[in-house]
Amino acid sequence: MAFELPVLPYEKNALEPYLSAETLEYHYGKHHQAYVTRLNQLVEGTEDADKSLGEIITSSSGRLFNEAAQVWNHAFYWHCLSPKGGGRPSGALAEAIDADYGSFEGFKEAFNAMAMDNFGSGWTWLATNGDNSLTIINGDDADCPVAHDHTPLLIVDVWEHAYYIDYRHARRKYLENIWKIMNWDFVAQNFAA
Repeated sequence: MAFELPVLPYEKNALEPYLSAETLEYHYGKHHQAYVTRLNQLVEGTEDADKSLGEIITSSSGRLFNEAAQVWNHAFYWHCLSPKGGGRPSGALAEAIDADYGSFEGFKEAFNAMAMDNFGSGWTWLATNGDNSLTIINGDDADCPVAHDHTPLLIVDVWEHAYYIDYRHARRKYLENIWKIMNWDFVAQNFAA
């Protein structure tokens, strides 16, 4: 079974002005596609060819893990964003954020601080632990919570290719704006699952 680049849940220009169509053309159309292509090359003719993406992530290491995790991370990231996003979470997710971070503002501050401290290339996640408490995790390179028995809720890509076209080296500005397109419905679904 060959892996395929998942269809974006919106048009490439739908996240403007926060993420441009040009950014999505490169990030989704070039980078994400390249991970899918390399993953297919690595699994072709091997016992991994019939595994799911999750199975490959939890059973592999090295280059195979990196390619599979990058395919998974990017697919998850696209769903964390929405042209109808922004605002604040509600319901049980909002209550959990308030319980663990004091307020939504306190959560955003903690999340952005972790993302700013994520040295080099990687991802910053909101995930749940086994006891359903929330945790903010920095992952280097392709690392993801799926590999560590955490349930991912939200992800922000802090690799430079995620924001360089629109923000150059201004990661802080990218992080300020990403909340304006955050898909809280998707995050809440992940939290409820």
